[in-house]
Amino acid sequence: MKISVIGTGYVGLVTGTCLAETGNEVLCIDINEEKVKQMQEGIVPIYEPHLDVLFERNIKAGRLTFSTSLEEGVNHGDIIFLALPTPEDEDGSADLSYVLGAAKDIGQLIKDYKVIVDKSTVPVGTANKVTEVISKETNVDFDVVSNPEFLREGFAVDDFLKPERIVIGSSSDKATNLMEKLYKPFVRSGNPIIVMDEKSAELTKYAANSFLAAKITFMNEIANFCEKVGADVDMVRRGMGTDSRIGKRFLFPGIGYGGSCFPKDVKALHKSGKDNNYNFQILDSVIQINNKQKTILLPRIESYFEGDLKGKTFAIWGLAFKPETDDIREAPSIYIMEQLLEKGAKLQVFDPEAMPNIKKRFGDTLQYVDNMYAATKQVDALIICTEWSIFRTPDFDKLKANMNTPVIFDGRNLYDLEDVKNQGFYYSSIGRKTIG
Repeated sequence: MKISVIGTGYVGLVTGTCLAETGNEVLCIDINEEKVKQMQEGIVPIYEPHLDVLFERNIKAGRLTFSTSLEEGVNHGDIIFLALPTPEDEDGSADLSYVLGAAKDIGQLIKDYKVIVDKSTVPVGTANKVTEVISKETNVDFDVVSNPEFLREGFAVDDFLKPERIVIGSSSDKATNLMEKLYKPFVRSGNPIIVMDEKSAELTKYAANSFLAAKITFMNEIANFCEKVGADVDMVRRGMGTDSRIGKRFLFPGIGYGGSCFPKDVKALHKSGKDNNYNFQILDSVIQINNKQKTILLPRIESYFEGDLKGKTFAIWGLAFKPETDDIREAPSIYIMEQLLEKGAKLQVFDPEAMPNIKKRFGDTLQYVDNMYAATKQVDALIICTEWSIFRTPDFDKLKANMNTPVIFDGRNLYDLEDVKNQGFYYSSIGRKTIG
């Protein structure tokens, strides 16, 4: 099939590359000329495990191409995916200007029947808005489908190639049949393609992400309470996770969620509720608690250093909002570092992938180092913000030799309490007793 993908951000590039992998002819469109040139030369503009292999293979095979011409994209694709940004507006709602702007342009360019697919995460009713915008520009027959993505950063390629489910929101049998044909190679193992109306499909994505955000936030609340009463959140988590109704995933406490999806989607659903005279009280709490959780380590750090952080040097391990990505959007590390800098601290930072993005934001206010141990030289404490695998089994002897004082504030509970105690470290984590 001939597919066009408008927008080559995280979702668009993964979508286009994976669809090319099953033999489709995919043309990806982006207005950024420099980015398109890089992709044409085989350079992947984002970090996502395994994406580079598929990207290079499909470019060489001629199945994956790139252009800045929207007209070329509209003419090429029988199915046109809109994978455009929907950034958070000032009031928390999703900004649809990119999506609706592209829809208007498509309406002016369309010459024959197309299926226009909303792949971006969009509020309930967006498919109707896209339909209205295109209809004002053309009399050519078309259908608009809602097809939300459920891609986890760091696992996006596997999630696309082997999805747990595919949701198609459409009231058109013709469009539904085309979409089912497109996705059939991805569900050979029997996972479902679920067809529903457009509004239900749009809400499904927001509901899923908001539920997971609420689950994370609930566990963080339990962790904070564990510290008050002397319980161990690891034990509580294991006791809860074995209940099949609850499950083991998303029960790990920490310093809050970040990224491009959960914060934005929770706020957008909350705002959509207000717009429809409904107050999501649970989401009120989720937003407030998560904002506070991101900096929950700071009072502990200040307390340890008796309220004076000026001139203190800290190592930061992990800058991305989660491992296996270079995405720093809403990363807890940002909130922690900003407050430490305000209090006069110096920061030596390391992340396997996110350093270039952090440098764009912080410039020369941070000291960037090329490995995890270099970050700990002559520091007063180590702060762990992201649970990259390489941080899980450090050489504690090397750490102790590097550091001015053997102090760790762990926002991701990477280490066994007895291990760090035996190594002679002061160790503060989330929902567990402090060692030292």
